[in-house]
Amino acid sequence: MPGAEQLSVARHLSTGQATQICVVINDSEFNETEPADQGDAPEPGRKRGLISDGLERAEREKFTEPPPSGTREQVQYLLSRIKGGTRALAARLGVSQRTVQRYQAGTVATPRAATREAMAEDTATQWQPDVRAQIRARAASTTGLVIETRCVFGFFTAEAGSTDDPRMRIVRERVSPAAAADILAAQENGANESDLHDLVAAALGWAYFQAGGTRAENLQVTMRDVQYIDFAFD
Repeated sequence: MPGAEQLSVARHLSTGQATQICVVINDSEFNETEPADQGDAPEPGRKRGLISDGLERAEREKFTEPPPSGTREQVQYLLSRIKGGTRALAARLGVSQRTVQRYQAGTVATPRAATREAMAEDTATQWQPDVRAQIRARAASTTGLVIETRCVFGFFTAEAGSTDDPRMRIVRERVSPAAAADILAAQENGANESDLHDLVAAALGWAYFQAGGTRAENLQVTMRDVQYIDFAFD
């Protein structure tokens, strides 16, 4: 009947005397790993990109305790953080609602690699929202952000036009709380990577090349060929 265990029984006679019976249970309730036909899991949480990822890493450096690492614990935490219950979490992870319910119950202990990575990433992205809020507020009001990058800078002034310095520079500079507030607010509001890139370039231009507004008043700074970019919160 629908939903019942499917039993396949094969009888084979051996030497005309003994009967061997093989029973195969085909019920996904008994699977210990996630079925492989769910499709690739999407990347949940904030938008991804060089700058967004760098800000995320900096926030995680300030965690006061590590996020949950077990499948069941991660699911329980995510369900406490998102709206829509198991159906919404299933959509975020790219699996069925029933699969999420199995994670929650502990009957599926080993998700596929893509699902496991997506779940761990989403858990870390959602972890310790109060800590995140505090360090972001402090950066936007008091301490600013420390930014380090290796890239090629370009410069523009109304008098000289555009020029590029072909050197690959490593610049590490603390940007002002006002600049940090602009960057963090833009990220929070879903700005794309190009917009964040421009805000970071302007912040570094003001802090490093214009020395906080004490020189090169009309200079505009761009960045290209960015090899890495890191952020640090105090």
